[in-house]
Amino acid sequence: MTGVMLLTIDIGNTHINLGVFDGQTLKATWRMASDARRQSDEYHATIHTLLALKGIEPKHINGVALCSVVPPLTSVFEEMSKSAFNTTPVTVSVGIKTGLRVLYENPRDVGADRVADAVAAVNLYGPPVINVDFSTALVFDGVTRDGDYLGGAIVPGIGLAAEALFTNTSQLRRVELVRPKSVVGRNTVASIQAGLIYGYVSLVEGMVKRFRDELGADAKVIATGGQAAIIAKETTIFDAVNPDLTLIGLRMIYEMNR
Repeated sequence: MTGVMLLTIDIGNTHINLGVFDGQTLKATWRMASDARRQSDEYHATIHTLLALKGIEPKHINGVALCSVVPPLTSVFEEMSKSAFNTTPVTVSVGIKTGLRVLYENPRDVGADRVADAVAAVNLYGPPVINVDFSTALVFDGVTRDGDYLGGAIVPGIGLAAEALFTNTSQLRRVELVRPKSVVGRNTVASIQAGLIYGYVSLVEGMVKRFRDELGADAKVIATGGQAAIIAKETTIFDAVNPDLTLIGLRMIYEMNR
């Protein structure tokens, strides 16, 4: 075991992703539901249980890095870090060293997870790079050839779109997000699956083309997020699929700010 075992926490609107690094090695990952009603002590107990299941003793965690797009949970996890691990976390926010120049009109408006993704992508794959994050929202981010975070585009995520069809129509149902036999659905379930799977493939391919028009044809395309694998099976547009991109970015940002 190295000198630093780092707990990384990516707090999203739907899920919280956690990872433990021993040095630069990602030893374990977990995913749990986001719930802004839960208190610090509840998350403390849950995380200790998850660590124990992987044979990791909480006393060996001596660093925490987190990013959050759920403001009420940011302070909850900062408090949890202090009580559970006796450490003040590195929280990705304006003023934290990232190695990126953020060219967004208001840098405070950039989601902290988008910054972490960009840091990881630049360091792992090199700029220019396009990140495609399949989370609650489907987010495209562009980093220029000079390594500057330029901005991006946001659309409803595939899961959110599927849920919207179910909740806002009378006769459409929830469906499993799997590839149908044909793009022309012969029943309602297959029709919804075709629209969601193939529709989002075309959306991603079209957006990547437009991003490359601005960033350069050689821009690498990296997919991450919970539904990345579903779309990656249906297209060759991605240079890499890295489900741990945000956690890796958090580790890198932590090391910059030690």
